[in-house]
Amino acid sequence: MDADNHVVPGHTLENIGAAVIRYGLVAVLLWVGLLKFTAFEAEAIQGLVANSPFMSWAYSVMSVRGFSAVIGSIEILLGVLIALRLVAPRLSAFGSIGAIIMFVTTLSFLLTTPGVWQPGYGFPSLSPMPGQFIAKDLLFLGAALWTAGEALRASARNDSVGSRG
Repeated sequence: MDADNHVVPGHTLENIGAAVIRYGLVAVLLWVGLLKFTAFEAEAIQGLVANSPFMSWAYSVMSVRGFSAVIGSIEILLGVLIALRLVAPRLSAFGSIGAIIMFVTTLSFLLTTPGVWQPGYGFPSLSPMPGQFIAKDLLFLGAALWTAGEALRASARNDSVGSRG
């Protein structure tokens, strides 16, 4: 509703969309994070990690399954933090900022992983795997940016209300 108590078109859809963005991001982080504890997921990300200048060092200090579990633990933690928005917006913002860093890192795989571009077509033709698999993280990056900004605004509102009381 606006200031004159009129229903504003799209307001309900916008609110539902905001909830789907936030808690859809949470669900994906929790779900994928839990999958990182399985052998098939650890093996599936091995080529991405091994070819990354940011992450390839990890296999020199831990096993493929061990590093996958570390990544999974981080994803689960970030999902839980983002989910705390209603009770702890600042913690939610920190979770979203962590997710931003994570998605920027995974999007860098587009530049470092062999087989990202469809053979014979090159840029901009993404291969189904791993190219299109990685590209979806662009949308997740946008969701994390939005949830970070929204949670930081809510945290600032809470801080200003608390300082008046």
